[in-house]
Amino acid sequence: MIVCIAEKPSVARDIARIIGATASHDGYMEGNGFQVTWTFGHLCTLKEPHDYTPMWRSWNLTSLPMIPERFGIKLIDDQGIKKQFGIIEGLMQKAERIVNCGDAGQEGELIQRWVMQKAQAKCPVSRLWISSMTDEAIREGFQNLKDQEDYQPLYLAGLSRAIGDWLLGMNCTRLYTLRYGQNRQVLSIGRVQTPTLALIVNRQKEIDNFKPEPYWVLATIYRDTTFTATKGKFTKKEEGEEAFKTIEGKPFTVTKVEKKEGKEQPPQLYDLTSLQVDCNRKFGFSAEMTLNLIQSLYEKKYTTYPRVDTQYLSDDIYPKCPQTMNGLYQTKFAGVAPYAEFIKPIGGKALKKSKRVFDTSKVTDHHAIIPTGVIPQGLSDAEQRVFDLVARRFIGVFLPDCKFSTTTVLGEVDGIEFKVTGKEILEPGWRVVRGMNSENSESLENSENSENPEKNNEERTLPAFQKGETGSHQPTLTEKMTTPPPYYNEASLLRAMETAGKFVEDETLRAAMKENGIGRPSSRAGIIETLFKRHYIRRERKRLVATPTGIELIDLIREDLLKSCELTGIWEKKLRDIEHQKYDAQQFINELKQQVTDIVRDVMSDPTNRRVTVLPPEEEKKEKKKKGRK
Repeated sequence: MIVCIAEKPSVARDIARIIGATASHDGYMEGNGFQVTWTFGHLCTLKEPHDYTPMWRSWNLTSLPMIPERFGIKLIDDQGIKKQFGIIEGLMQKAERIVNCGDAGQEGELIQRWVMQKAQAKCPVSRLWISSMTDEAIREGFQNLKDQEDYQPLYLAGLSRAIGDWLLGMNCTRLYTLRYGQNRQVLSIGRVQTPTLALIVNRQKEIDNFKPEPYWVLATIYRDTTFTATKGKFTKKEEGEEAFKTIEGKPFTVTKVEKKEGKEQPPQLYDLTSLQVDCNRKFGFSAEMTLNLIQSLYEKKYTTYPRVDTQYLSDDIYPKCPQTMNGLYQTKFAGVAPYAEFIKPIGGKALKKSKRVFDTSKVTDHHAIIPTGVIPQGLSDAEQRVFDLVARRFIGVFLPDCKFSTTTVLGEVDGIEFKVTGKEILEPGWRVVRGMNSENSESLENSENSENPEKNNEERTLPAFQKGETGSHQPTLTEKMTTPPPYYNEASLLRAMETAGKFVEDETLRAAMKENGIGRPSSRAGIIETLFKRHYIRRERKRLVATPTGIELIDLIREDLLKSCELTGIWEKKLRDIEHQKYDAQQFINELKQQVTDIVRDVMSDPTNRRVTVLPPEEEKKEKKKKGRK
């Protein structure tokens, strides 16, 4: 009998239906030579400190660092999990072959490998590796089962990540709690959560310490068009007033009119982070909510595997794209076909194939998030919004570039130069698909939600100016104040995590920096939620604001290792290199053991008497009430 094990019951039911295992039993389905069973996500976890030695049950500084000679796993202490594992174990003990049908990623590999190890499975193991849950993809996957051994590096990367998180989290949380938490406040430290908190705290300090300074901008209105002085800002009012007097009452002359035509390529396809960013900016969805919605769409077979960090498709996907496009053409919501008008002009023709979309060298385990072509039915409003973004982005990459012209007009008054720029769309191209999820929803954004508010300016068409024309104008001198950097919101924080603290909007540069991002696309939402649960940060409208405890915790940490985005980014790169067989897993663990030992030594030798402020019970109650109201 061949035993197939999936990551959740709903996935197992789909697989069982396709391969003919139609008879239901307690905890599994059977038929056609197969038994299909399932986990509920993680059934096993790394052992806790007290499982290795009773000495580590109590928290005390003398037992640190805790470094087991050999790491082990155990079942999670839950009756439902124990019951299901007993069923799995019985099936695996008698199996002639096992098919690992876990999620096709690092975490999915780890979940199922641990279950097989705990069940002491001895038979050969195959791997089902698919990027969507459509019937066709499942059938194709079973026709092309892989050898489990091919995914050993993926497992080693996942195992190294889990062990690394245990070493740092268990040791440093106890260390900081005992040393600085007054025995009342647990200070949770994590390999990814602490650098992420440091990003928020450091930005907040920049804002708090920012001292606004005045500056003056000289502009003038000529033919109902505002021209701004090219000299830039005046830091002294007197200088601005002097320039204002110079041009007042004198004619404005147009000195140059330059028109350039350009093209704007469609945005690249979505990876998980860019989808989370857009959903936060456009709809206010949290990163976790977006992950849950796109996971649901994947499990319902409407979109492909979501936990991805690439924006490319492999070349073998290209022949399947017309079929996907046909599914979108037929899609209707409330009786309206929202995509048909965009697809008609390219229907019946060969779809364009761009290297910005199709590049096998940029795809490892999974490709970018795209629709599967299965026509969606019964979506919730939130699911429909997310699907709509993915669908429009997919259609857009096959549409022509947007053509525009940029007009730059220079003018001059008594030696002082002025400038205005206008942009006119000549052929919208891919921009026709932006629809309800871009222009109409941009109103949800405000200056604090955009790192570059100038990018939100509408295109404007300028009047026809002629070189040499002259006339009267109305000069203005406006006092303005320098502004602090914006608070992080979930969108900008996700981008900062992706690029190890450097906010990068340009897609190409961002892709180059992903190698050193902190956390994985699939884990970043959970990290942000953990910071909320620990009361290290809170939401103020869309802003992410550090609490006093969060700020004090970062101030306490002297070790760059624990709070540096760059160093944590290097760790992430090493984990990816383990996955791609470019780095040794044992070396990674040994380095981490040494780093944890050094951290313990440094904190223990801290001569200061620093402590984190612990909120009195009544203050804690007030905080909880505030959160309840929100």
